[in-house]
Amino acid sequence: MTHFLKTLLLASPLLVAISVLPVAAYDAPKVEVPPIIDGNMDDVAWQQASWQPINHLILGKTDGPADFSGRYKIVWTTDRLYVLAMITDDVLLDRTANPLERYWEDDIFEILVDEDASGGDHHHSYNAFAYHISLDDQAVDIDESGNPRLLNDHIESHWQRSIEHDSAVLWEISVQIYDDSFSDKTTDAKPIALSANKTMGFMIAYCDADDPDNGREAFITSHDIAPVNGDKNRAYLDASVFGKLVLVDQ
Repeated sequence: MTHFLKTLLLASPLLVAISVLPVAAYDAPKVEVPPIIDGNMDDVAWQQASWQPINHLILGKTDGPADFSGRYKIVWTTDRLYVLAMITDDVLLDRTANPLERYWEDDIFEILVDEDASGGDHHHSYNAFAYHISLDDQAVDIDESGNPRLLNDHIESHWQRSIEHDSAVLWEISVQIYDDSFSDKTTDAKPIALSANKTMGFMIAYCDADDPDNGREAFITSHDIAPVNGDKNRAYLDASVFGKLVLVDQ
């Protein structure tokens, strides 16, 4: 279920006018039996969640639904979140073997999570996480020194083309949730346990790349972002632009 809450995008009044946008909030149901991460959406768990679109163009352009269209569902257990996406993308591109090299210019599924919904800067910190999940199922975020880092132990990911759904990509991902005490300096960080009525900052996004010579073609998100000085590409910097994910136990 989707509902809307009003929020302000906080910015310096000397630089921008304050913008008002509705913030999308997704109610994710708890499931007793988690889905198997195998790129198959036949799990009973997915029947409990509602589809939501990935349809807000933040950067670039798309050439219609055959070029890109997407939607997603979310469920949870006490251990982790589970995300199912159905992506139509006519060209899947992973241009470099190194998963840390220019990963944002590949076809990337992105899950952004702010565990305590505190908002604010997360570019060089773990105040929030931006998991850039590649076609070879690896997850990259920026570390505290500003360098890309693999966080593959935080996620499990698998996708496959579905003939039944017109060759759409069915992508299943599970995500363990860490709070902002996570650090590059520690090796024993533990994910938190999830519980009903918890609210987190959350956003889904997709980087669409079609031409290996021209970089990313489009960046599409699950909800709109208020521009700052005309720039909507703020999610990788500022968790305040995330939506809200509410864990419910129906």
